[in-house]
Amino acid sequence: MRDDPYLIGLVTRARAGDQRAWDALVDRYAPLVWSICRRNQLSRADAEDVGQNVWLHLVEQLDNLRDPAALAGWLATTTQRECCRALRAVRGPQAARHAFDSENIPDEKAGIAEQELLIAERHAALREALTRLPPHCQRLLALLVEDPPVPYAKISATLGIPVGSIGPTRGRCLNMLRRDPVIAALISADHESPAGDARWARSLV
Repeated sequence: MRDDPYLIGLVTRARAGDQRAWDALVDRYAPLVWSICRRNQLSRADAEDVGQNVWLHLVEQLDNLRDPAALAGWLATTTQRECCRALRAVRGPQAARHAFDSENIPDEKAGIAEQELLIAERHAALREALTRLPPHCQRLLALLVEDPPVPYAKISATLGIPVGSIGPTRGRCLNMLRRDPVIAALISADHESPAGDARWARSLV
């Protein structure tokens, strides 16, 4: 995500006081913050307090963030520290010792944290790429990923398109999505990665 122009633009505009850019940053990374709170087994109220503190810290530190690509890591570290503080306040110092500190995370849990960070980044990239698709593609893909699945007959009636054209249109929309520069870079990185994690890439094929 280091060369993601959308993220760079968001951070730049948020620094300049653009409220919409700030809201977009919060939407992008709120799942990451929440997942770390959940991993630390915080109550919903404590997790909300942690989230609020994390975003307040970001307001104070955004001007000092030199590399926008480092934002996700900064948020993960700050959230973990706030979780430790919350655990100490609620359950005492002994409980907080069981919450792995961001500066001393066991290898297994460090891997989990890294995976959550990667998933959050990819989901954010996918959501942003979807907003750059034509409106009819956005509507069609949104209906196709509904849970439970929406019958093709209902999609046809909702969008006013023949049932037989849903599959081909879906294919064209997904091709446009895969050609989005950010998504294309992530797919390429998956194929080149020594880990061979192509599952995410295949979800767009």
